[in-house]
Amino acid sequence: MTITPDTKDWTWVLHERCPQCGFEASAVAPDRFPDGVRTAAAAFAQVLERGEETRRRPGPEVWSPLEYACHVRDVFRRFDARLRLMLTTDDPTFENWDQDATAEQDAYGTQDPQRVRAELLEAAERLAQGFASVPAGSWGRTARRSDGASFTVVTLGQYLLHDLVHHVWDVTGEPAG
Repeated sequence: MTITPDTKDWTWVLHERCPQCGFEASAVAPDRFPDGVRTAAAAFAQVLERGEETRRRPGPEVWSPLEYACHVRDVFRRFDARLRLMLTTDDPTFENWDQDATAEQDAYGTQDPQRVRAELLEAAERLAQGFASVPAGSWGRTARRSDGASFTVVTLGQYLLHDLVHHVWDVTGEPAG
């Protein structure tokens, strides 16, 4: 079963409340980023406690909770690398990441839920600590995606938190936190 790739540019969530999950990214202050990351990770860890049940897709075109958890684990890793790059390099351009290709190549649906849970929690904590240790004068540092979308450390964190809350909503019907 394959998933139709999501080609929408989600950067609009930096300026508008998401009508699906209800999250308003622009209202989140940077001091809330670490707890936001940890809260989303805890929600996914709880979902993964369901074990083998997490492999079941709710529909052929919808990722299973396990596939979403693998994606979120990889989001934590990717955003940790991006945050560190932003803090050490002037106005970098992020490497492209095809999340749908990664899901297929890494066979998200076949991974062990308990291993994914451990990896997700570890990656989340590293990212949370990264946000907690951003120097006061570095929140305005910039970076770009290859498509031209521009981020500051603040908007990167806000964009990330929307993604996390939205994916918690995807698998539980409730936003994280």
